[in-house]
Amino acid sequence: MKDINPVSWQPCDLEEWPAMQAKHGFEISLGKMLQPSSINKDDVETPYIKAMNVQWSGIVLNDLPTMWASRHDLKGLNLRTGDLLVCEGGEVGRAAILDKEPPEGCIYQNALHRVRSHRNDTRYLKYCLIQASSAGWFDVLCNRATIAHFTVEKFRELRIRIPLPNFQNLIADYLDRETARIDALVTEKERMLTLLEEKRAALISQAVTKGINPSTSLKPSGLDWLGDIPAHWNLERAKTLFSVRDQRSESGKEELLTVSHITGVTSRSEKDVYMFQADDKAGYKLCYPDDLVINTLWGWMGAMGISPLEGIVSPDYHVYTSKGQLLPGFVALVCRSKPFIAEVNRWSKGVWSSRLRLYPENFFEMHLAIPPKNEQRKIINYIAKSQDKAGELAAALLQSITLAKERRSALITAAVTGQIPVEEMRS
Repeated sequence: MKDINPVSWQPCDLEEWPAMQAKHGFEISLGKMLQPSSINKDDVETPYIKAMNVQWSGIVLNDLPTMWASRHDLKGLNLRTGDLLVCEGGEVGRAAILDKEPPEGCIYQNALHRVRSHRNDTRYLKYCLIQASSAGWFDVLCNRATIAHFTVEKFRELRIRIPLPNFQNLIADYLDRETARIDALVTEKERMLTLLEEKRAALISQAVTKGINPSTSLKPSGLDWLGDIPAHWNLERAKTLFSVRDQRSESGKEELLTVSHITGVTSRSEKDVYMFQADDKAGYKLCYPDDLVINTLWGWMGAMGISPLEGIVSPDYHVYTSKGQLLPGFVALVCRSKPFIAEVNRWSKGVWSSRLRLYPENFFEMHLAIPPKNEQRKIINYIAKSQDKAGELAAALLQSITLAKERRSALITAAVTGQIPVEEMRS
């Protein structure tokens, strides 16, 4: 008869796998509250691991922060290889095994639980936590309607199916081996995606600065970011190519647009943006199709592009109209060119690199290479065809990555719920 399982996120057909509270199989301790200064004369400054250092992929021990701690803290909150660290807040339940010797005296913050066991396998518990997370159990357990906390009480009372220790070891060994294979495959496919994006960016940069005919003769542009350009291209200041559009909305009811370095100009409604929006958008800047829009604050990162829509943008953005020498599609490619983005960075002004701003008077001093319009069209079409092919390959890689991650999750679920034959795990 099938066992009626009180652990709803971990269904199991094996009656010999008892469901027990985690505290009966593991020693669970919460870390130390951050102590920024010495309190007692014997306190020492010591490195500590915080929640950000603990990821599903492992624990990062580079450049650890420090806090002050007592000798008692150092003894009670010590860390050693094999400890399981589990996040108490944030992405609650996120866990990883400490697989390297930590720095001497290293402890852990109270955003983390340390789990140890002399009998049971903490690796098995880690995979149970992965399964609980993927099943959405922490959302229920920690009440996502408020700030989620996986308290030490909740952790200790968490009911888990725990087989005999030797079978825990077998499951953990099997999952270590199989998930490592899947992770390696995913890493390789993600590397291919990165290379594909780098190739796309390089192709665009080459096309808007050198053209697409490798045999064309070149001439020096006199500008570092452009280098040599085709001899028949012109070189013009942005002031002769664009003018500022500073028309304002009277009602603020037009479609709100936003500009990012990833997607260029898009409708705000299409993006998951949680930043504050003004209730009254009267006075926002009007924007029309084919206008160039530059996010003044983030232009140095590439937050600019040609608008495909009519709408309004923040008064802090700048909107430009073309005087006719450049096709909108060609300008859109220039905005995605890394050398051009670097030049925008150079012309942006500010005290700190993260607060640079590109104002019209600076943008107008920049120079751009101008191909004949028929050549601009050829470049636009060439890049579009190349991107179509690259997009198909990228979509296939993304689908493959998704399927691999789904297989990884399903494999963990099957293993910690007794659905994989012992013979298969031993082979």
